[in-house]
Amino acid sequence: MVTLVLSNMAQRPARSIASILGVAIGVLLIIFTVGLAHGELHERGRREASTGAEIIVRASGTFSLAGAQALSLPVSRAREIAGIEGVRAAVAVGQNLTQSESGFGSQLVDGITFDDYAALSGLTIREGSKLTDGDQAIVDSAWQQEHRATIGSTVQVYERPFRIVGVYEPPGGARIKIPLAAMQQQQASEGYCTMVLVACRSPAEQELVAARINERFPNDQIIFTRDLPELYATAAPGLNVFFNVVVAVAATISALVITLTMYTTVIERTRQIGILKALGMSKAKIAWTIEQEALILSLLGVVAGFSLALAARFAIMRSTLLEIEIEWQWVAVASGIALFGGTIGAIYPALRAAQQDVVAALNYE
Repeated sequence: MVTLVLSNMAQRPARSIASILGVAIGVLLIIFTVGLAHGELHERGRREASTGAEIIVRASGTFSLAGAQALSLPVSRAREIAGIEGVRAAVAVGQNLTQSESGFGSQLVDGITFDDYAALSGLTIREGSKLTDGDQAIVDSAWQQEHRATIGSTVQVYERPFRIVGVYEPPGGARIKIPLAAMQQQQASEGYCTMVLVACRSPAEQELVAARINERFPNDQIIFTRDLPELYATAAPGLNVFFNVVVAVAATISALVITLTMYTTVIERTRQIGILKALGMSKAKIAWTIEQEALILSLLGVVAGFSLALAARFAIMRSTLLEIEIEWQWVAVASGIALFGGTIGAIYPALRAAQQDVVAALNYE
């Protein structure tokens, strides 16, 4: 039976390959979309957790994945927190999401007071000079390499050029940093910031320090940087709806591709089906033959889709700063959806083949 199925597939190689690629697109859509979304969220969480601070203090209700919230926390809060027992340093930081240089997508930008931020995070200038004031920017080495930037070149922030004066390391927070004063001026929010980064004298006492801050400023939001990767991964409920839509689209693609392929196959093999029925093959076996071919095509589509996802991940991560994670639970979901879609899509063609009249099939031209 399997030999017959493989022989039928080999007779129409172009159609078989097209069907495999159709299923592969659905698998690629799920694996790549989920991997890109989760990879970027985890990467952002890891970068913000590597600033040298153990605690982040924000105005109540302002934690957002968008990064576009207004500067709403007084800069003076940093000085007040710095006086709390157990705090080594407290630094005011602004953060905005601005349009990327290409005009498509967005880029995250930090507004900092260089000396204070560098003392807390251990940031050093590898090339060029530190931020002072005005429309200046520093970038990390990965951003510099991707954009082939040099000291003295510009980066578009708030739709105007900021001159790159330095390249910093280690990476942490946003890849582009500008003076906090420039961000405040742009947002008409002088004296305000997005958050205060808090470094503890002893990281082991961060819960105790957080409790003291909460007691002093009960209306502020306190976040431990160690929790940021998980927070960014779970703080986007809309993503689940988006993923469900992607899964539904992928299942529909797989089902339609297989339905069209197997329906055409049944029409073209009408005489062959008539001969098999005349030789005594049951309706169930004929239907199962069609389903077997659909399952084999779907399985090959799963393998092709996973291979394409790995190849796309490798190419994109080598040429851009995007982070794409291959998550095995979503590989399993994509595989199951493809196989399920292929099985469902072949039901009608299989039943049509099984119900064909022997005499009419043998006389089919």
